[in-house]
Amino acid sequence: MKLKYVLFTLLVGLVFTSCSKDSDSNETTTTTTPDEINDFVWKAMNSWYYWQSKVANLSDSKITSNNNYANFINGKTPDALFYSLLYQRGTIDKFSWIENSNEVVRASKIAEVQKSGGFNYGLYPKDANNVNFVALINYIVPGSPAALAGLKRGDVITKINGNQLTASNYNQLGNTQVVLTLAATAVVTSSALVTTDKATTVTVSQLDIDENPIAYYEKKVYGSRNIGYLVFNSFKSDYNDELNAAFAKMKSDGINELVLDLRYNGGGSLETAIALAQMINGNNTNKPYIYLDFNDKHNSNDGFEYLSDKVRIYNLVDNEPTFQSEESVNSLSLTKIYVLVSFETASASELTIQCLKKYIDVVTIGDDTVGKFVGSITLYDSPAYDYVSYDNRSTKHKWQLQPITFAYYNKDKDANPSKITPNYEINPYDTFSNLVEFGNVKDPYLKKALELITGQTLRTDNQSAKSVTSFRNDNLAAFNPTNTAKGLYIQDFKSLKQ
Repeated sequence: MKLKYVLFTLLVGLVFTSCSKDSDSNETTTTTTPDEINDFVWKAMNSWYYWQSKVANLSDSKITSNNNYANFINGKTPDALFYSLLYQRGTIDKFSWIENSNEVVRASKIAEVQKSGGFNYGLYPKDANNVNFVALINYIVPGSPAALAGLKRGDVITKINGNQLTASNYNQLGNTQVVLTLAATAVVTSSALVTTDKATTVTVSQLDIDENPIAYYEKKVYGSRNIGYLVFNSFKSDYNDELNAAFAKMKSDGINELVLDLRYNGGGSLETAIALAQMINGNNTNKPYIYLDFNDKHNSNDGFEYLSDKVRIYNLVDNEPTFQSEESVNSLSLTKIYVLVSFETASASELTIQCLKKYIDVVTIGDDTVGKFVGSITLYDSPAYDYVSYDNRSTKHKWQLQPITFAYYNKDKDANPSKITPNYEINPYDTFSNLVEFGNVKDPYLKKALELITGQTLRTDNQSAKSVTSFRNDNLAAFNPTNTAKGLYIQDFKSLKQ
């Protein structure tokens, strides 16, 4: 889905030029024509960007003089212009991005179909110096190059292409082909994560992958409690039907307790998020679920989105989710759920927690979340339709924008926290010793949830008293732009607000 972190700062100055000719000693001014693509970038941002009023270079005054406007936007690449217009980029706006031909330029993203090696990871500093890192593999996409290379959940990457993994080179993990060195051992002490390397390396290439976000489901039975454990890794609208089918399966399994694993879910479709709430509870049809707040130019779009007993089904057409039909939502009618969270949990996942807890009891387990309470709509070069029409976009180029265009709040419009602090905290470094396969009760996050549901203490063979307090880092979200910058977006904006 779609939201992104940007890794470099662009400094853009105003450049004014003039043209003259003096063949007859009479000076005239030549009219400068704005670059067509950059004109789209600036005007779409001027219309929709959430912080438009706070960015001087997006002021309406910029277009009072055509020549000055053209000179300002011309001579830049579309991505350089776009990123120069962001409000306190990297501090306030860490999530807007621009793409060309479905490839994000100077950022990372999650898409319906994207080139990937098929492994999802989290970055961890090895000590308090925050210089050297490792990447802990969260999960492997079945059938992907990573799976075929033998990588598995819980593997620890220490080097990339022979070099120690650092904050400067970790983005190479997204290269077309990478050579990975894995840890033979990984031990968390009171002050550091200490690793030794395997002698062999693993090579992983990329393919186009349409990853199924419903990564795992299992029914666990403890007495009269039928507990569903669902790993959901992204709010992808082209998998709405599979998500609804997963809840149909849970209904047939008689699930009366749910552990929803959102540890690796950075967000996605607003429609999918609303549908998920209905699948979990289902007793508040047509009631407000989320409030959207746009900039002053689009106050008419402010308002509530409501819970529905229908879910919209999409198929991919040219990598664009295209509406096909509606289905009735399969609901478990639960009044309490347990949600596993981490420093990679963001946006639509945080929305699920913040908005759903206004209707049912939501118990969170894990680490502090990212704190991303804003979202976006995709903007296309369709000025006659205020840049929101894909069907009427210019076909002269393939640039499109995904800037932050709204903030969201729960149904009572409560102020959002800086991040969601879980009800039950788990040190994420604890997973280095027991990041087992999904569903294994040795997983400390799942184990805690099951203990809260059953009221029992679950003994595992690795449960022993620790001789030292494990090292931890409380700012892991800041080191994980690839995984946390996904976000919340409105799939079909015209169906909601037009």
